[in-house]
Amino acid sequence: QVHLVESGGGLVQPGGSLRLSCTGSGFTFSDWLMSWHRQAPGKEREVVAVITNTGSTLNYAASVKGRFTISRDNDKNTVNLQMNDLTPDDAAEYDCKALKGLSKYWGQGTQVTVSS
Repeated sequence: QVHLVESGGGLVQPGGSLRLSCTGSGFTFSDWLMSWHRQAPGKEREVVAVITNTGSTLNYAASVKGRFTISRDNDKNTVNLQMNDLTPDDAAEYDCKALKGLSKYWGQGTQVTVSS
């Protein structure tokens, strides 16, 4: 059974940092493209960052480029999202996704709140 479990969300002040992690199980993690997405209340879900199965970064949303860094450790079946210089606009539920061909899995999400 496939599981993706996110962690690391929470409350942070503007300008602060958080590191999200997503750990996969039940599938061959190293074969799958991984990505982080977020959805704020009243807004559509957007892709934040994508990383290929080998660890070559594909893309960042323009709004996070230079502040967020995606990485993965295939030995630990984990993909991370380091988020720096957070603003209230970054507040959302963050989800990780595994994608291979037409197959995809989602985690349950972790909430990020940015407030003073």
